[in-house]
Amino acid sequence: MGANYPVLSSLTYDHRGKTGILTRIEDASDLRIFIVVERCLDARSLMSSSSKPHWVRAKAPVGPTHARLKKLMKQYSLHTVCEEAHCPNVGECWSGGTATFMIMGDLCTRACRFCNVKSGKPNGALNAEEPENIARAVKDLELKYVVLTSVDRDDLLDGGAVHFAHTISAIKALTPHVLIETLIPDFGGDLAALQTVVHASPDVIGHNLETTEPLTPKVRDPRASYHQSLRVLEGVKQLNGRVFTKSSLMLGLGEQEEDVLQTFRDLRAIGVDFLTLGQYLRPSPRNLPVVEFVAPERFGYFQKLAEELGFLYVASGPLVRSSYRAGEYFVRKMIEPIP
Repeated sequence: MGANYPVLSSLTYDHRGKTGILTRIEDASDLRIFIVVERCLDARSLMSSSSKPHWVRAKAPVGPTHARLKKLMKQYSLHTVCEEAHCPNVGECWSGGTATFMIMGDLCTRACRFCNVKSGKPNGALNAEEPENIARAVKDLELKYVVLTSVDRDDLLDGGAVHFAHTISAIKALTPHVLIETLIPDFGGDLAALQTVVHASPDVIGHNLETTEPLTPKVRDPRASYHQSLRVLEGVKQLNGRVFTKSSLMLGLGEQEEDVLQTFRDLRAIGVDFLTLGQYLRPSPRNLPVVEFVAPERFGYFQKLAEELGFLYVASGPLVRSSYRAGEYFVRKMIEPIP
């Protein structure tokens, strides 16, 4: 799964006494487009428990940019789980003109224990019109920075790599000025599939380790190994050394400090440029419990250590998610020449 955080395209929610499951987003033509706005948290988690520390609570969405995008989403019959679940973080994300589109459906062929996306057998189904639909949405919504992520699609021979490439190409054709980040699955370690995405020339290619090596078997699906993920990130640099690479870790799953630092070192050893660190929040009772709510000061401590190792940027904090303020940081770094 690409966007490996608690609230994605499927979310059990409880709002004003009504319980349900949000799983599907459809455009006006009844063609599915899945959108995930980064930094979405389980709204139920935030609203229902006084035991959670104040630092995992966020401000309500406000401002003209949020209002404009909300209007456009309604106009094009596009919805976000964050909006439907009244996520309090949506305002900050939208204000930066960044949105994350989740492609290739809402059914994942893997079952990571931290993730709330449905697992199952998509049986090769793909929406061939999705790349063009997303490209039109990006243009009409006047986005500056787009993140493309997906469920894992082990049922496809290429893991969905060609679909990623087609979506990137469609966006570039309509909005060549938009920066594109892909948050990709591991494609089962298939180098040819990875090459397909790299050759489509996104500006950033991300792949998340999610957690430390010792915790990987407990947290991720058995088909997703720590070292395979490192090989994916290393492979990107080998195929094109000028592509920025990125990874993300969740904290609060019981990780040890030395293992976190070793993960930093492993990522820098293969040239990963960007790193994000955020708090794991349990999306449902069937997922792994939170072991620790990591204090903001602790996130700051890890950020300093990561920066000292040479990452071009590190975003670290309880509410940070994989593409947290991605556009802002990436544009700033683009101004600086690559050595």
